[in-house]
Amino acid sequence: MESYFRIGVVTTTHGLAGEVKVYPTTEDPHRFEELDVCYLEEKGNYRPLTISSCRYFKNLVILGFEEIQSIEEAQLLKQKDLYVDREHAIPLEEGEYYLADVIGSTVTDEEGNVLGTLEDYMETAAQIVYKIRTEGGKEFLVPAVDAFIKEVDVENKKMVIHVIPGML
Repeated sequence: MESYFRIGVVTTTHGLAGEVKVYPTTEDPHRFEELDVCYLEEKGNYRPLTISSCRYFKNLVILGFEEIQSIEEAQLLKQKDLYVDREHAIPLEEGEYYLADVIGSTVTDEEGNVLGTLEDYMETAAQIVYKIRTEGGKEFLVPAVDAFIKEVDVENKKMVIHVIPGML
């Protein structure tokens, strides 16, 4: 299971004192107010950054970090992902799971036929859609709704879906 979950992407700097603008990728952008620390991912390593300020501008979060004190330092963060550790992730309700935990799952149909691997997901205006890649390299999409997602086994990285004509 994943230890870190992406909560935002640094888009650009803000001002001269080292603040950055962050596009939130978390369900609740206001959760940044409750965090003391987030993690910057750099080549598979997670560097802690202590949040010193947090405010909002349109659809972005403006963050200041104790470790970043200049625009030059902040420029190095552009286009990098920010994460939260599992301990500080939004708590799950019964039957819910973190999307990061199902990436890489083997996807089968209801008869047990392997269809491919859950490679990624995307958020649309209506719902989340899973991207599944077949062994042959083709990609197909499955809406993450109860009508199609029949079973999710996070521990064993398995997902059972209902296939309708034209889906594959």
